[in-house]
Amino acid sequence: MIPARSASEVGQAFTSALWAMQCAERVVEGFLEYNDAFQRVTRRAPQRFAARDWAGSQADAVERIDLYDLHVRSTIREIERSFEARAHDRGFWIEVKRHFANLIDGLPDNEFCKTYFSSITRRLFRTVGVAPQIEFVATDLDPLASAGGQVRLDRHEGGGALELCTRLLRGLQLPAALADVEKSAAEVVAEIGANFGALEAIEVIDAVFYQFTRAYVIGRLTGGGAQAPLVLAFKNTAAGIALDNVMSTEAELGNLLGYTRSYFHVDLDRVADTVAYLKTLVPQAPVGELFTVLGRAKQGKTERNRLLLKHLQATSDLFEHAPGQRGLVMICFTMLSMDVVFKVIKDRIPLQKNLSRDEVVAKYRFVFHHDRAGRLIDVQEFRRLRVPRARFAAQLLADLLAEATSLVRLDGEDVVLEHVYIERRVTPLDIYLRTARESDAVLAAVDYGHAIRDLAYTNIFAGDLLFKNFGVTQHGRVIFYDYDEVAPLTECRFRELPAARHHEEEMSAEPWFAVGEADVFPETFGDFLNFSDAQRAAFMARHADLLRAQFWQQVSSRIRAGDILEVMPYVRRLHDAGEYH
Repeated sequence: MIPARSASEVGQAFTSALWAMQCAERVVEGFLEYNDAFQRVTRRAPQRFAARDWAGSQADAVERIDLYDLHVRSTIREIERSFEARAHDRGFWIEVKRHFANLIDGLPDNEFCKTYFSSITRRLFRTVGVAPQIEFVATDLDPLASAGGQVRLDRHEGGGALELCTRLLRGLQLPAALADVEKSAAEVVAEIGANFGALEAIEVIDAVFYQFTRAYVIGRLTGGGAQAPLVLAFKNTAAGIALDNVMSTEAELGNLLGYTRSYFHVDLDRVADTVAYLKTLVPQAPVGELFTVLGRAKQGKTERNRLLLKHLQATSDLFEHAPGQRGLVMICFTMLSMDVVFKVIKDRIPLQKNLSRDEVVAKYRFVFHHDRAGRLIDVQEFRRLRVPRARFAAQLLADLLAEATSLVRLDGEDVVLEHVYIERRVTPLDIYLRTARESDAVLAAVDYGHAIRDLAYTNIFAGDLLFKNFGVTQHGRVIFYDYDEVAPLTECRFRELPAARHHEEEMSAEPWFAVGEADVFPETFGDFLNFSDAQRAAFMARHADLLRAQFWQQVSSRIRAGDILEVMPYVRRLHDAGEYH
C-alpha cells in the first residue's frame, strides 16, 4: 500500500518539479542563444566574401570558435545564480534531464542540444568518465539520429551538359553574379568531361560553403548509371566573382573537407542532414570530422568520444606507445586498431625545451584558433576520461604514472586521464622516408617543403623542423602535428649566420655571436634534413630558398604589411596554373 502524502510533501514535490522544468528551459534557451550567435557570425560570410574583407573573415572564424564555451559558461552562471544550491544537487539534475529530453523532442539537431546539456552538467559536477543519470552518454548519441533527408538541394536535369551547367551557375546563391556565366559553364563541362561520362543531372546543396578567401558549391553529378561528387570553387577578384576550380573526385572533396582544414562558414537549417548528405559523397570521411569542419567542433568531439567508447567495448587490444621517437614534452600512445593518437603533457619538460605546461597548452590553443592551411591536424582536448586499466600496456601505464603524475591517476580498476589531446594518427615522416618506396619518399620530401612553406604563408613557424614532428597522411600529404614550439612567423627574427672572423670561431662548438630568444638561422635547417641523396636533390630543387633568411624575411614583411598569402586546398587547373599559393 502506498502511504499517503501530506499536503506539504505534495507541495514540495510540485515546487521541485517546477524548479526542474524552469532549469531545463534555461538550458534549452542557452543552447538556442548559442545557436543564434553561431548563425549570426556564419551569416556574415557572404558579405565578407563580397567585400573581399579577408581580415574580417579571419576575425569571424576566431569569434565563432569561442562561442560554445562562452555560452556554456554563461548558462552555468545563470543557473547557479537562479537556482543556488539546487545547481549542484544531483537529484535535482536527474529531474532536469527528464524535462529537458521532453523539451527538445522534435527540435532540429537535437542530439547537439543533448551535448550542450552534458557540457553543463560535466562542468558543474566535474564528472570523471560518464554520469548517465545527469548527462546524455556519448554511446547513446547518434549524431545523425535527427537527420531526415531534409537537406535543401538545387537540382537540374534534362538538356545537354552545357545547358545543365549554365542553369546551375545562373541559379547559385552567390553574393554577386558571376563575371562570365557562359565561359564558366564551358569550363565546368570541360573539367567534368575529363573525369565523368554522359551528364544527365546535377544537384548541389542550396547553400554556399565559405572558407577564408574562397566560396564553394558542393553536390553530385549523375549520368550513365554513375555518380560523382562535384565541387565548384569561386574567388572574388577586382573584376568580380570568377570560377576558380572544378573538382569531381571523391579524393578532391575529401581533401577539402579533411581534418587539417579550417572550418567552413555555411548557413544551414539542419546540420545533421547536410553531414548525412556529405557522407554519401565521401563515404570514408568520419561523421565527427564532417561536423567539425562545418564549425560544430563540440559535436565532432562528442562523436569521437562515442566511437572511442564503442571501440573499447568491441576490441581487446591495448594502448601502447605510439610508433616513432619518444617526445620530450608529450607521452603519445595509441591502439593499432584505432586511427587516433592520445597525447598527455609530461610533468617535467627538459630544460632545453624552455617550456612550461601552461605554455604548451597555450600553443595548442593558438593552433585551434588559427588557419590550419591543410598542414595542421585538428586536435581535440578532453578532460577526465576514464579508461579501464586493463587496456593499457604495462610499460605505457608505468610511464604515464611516472612522467605525468598530475594528469594520470588510478581509480580502482580504471585509469583517469585528467587532460589529454586526441588527434588523427598519421605515419611519422622519419619512418615514412625510411620505409616507403623511394619514389613515394621523394614526393614526401618535396611535400615536406611545401608544408613548411604553407605554414609560413599563414604566419606559422613550426619551430622544430625535425622529421619526427611531421607526418604523412593516408593520401601522401605531409602535415605538422607537434605544436609545442609553434610561433607566429612575424614574432621570429630570421637572420643570416655571421661569417667567422678567424679559425677558432669557425671551429667553435658554440656560437661566437649573440643569439636572441626569437632569432632563427635558416641556413642551419639543412643540418636536420636526413634525406637520402634522391630525396635531398628533389627537396633542394624546389625548396632551396627555405634555407635562406631572405625567404622568411620577405614572407614576414608581407604578412606585417597586411598581404594575404593564400594556401589553396586544391591544385588549380583553371586560369593560372602555377603555384597554388
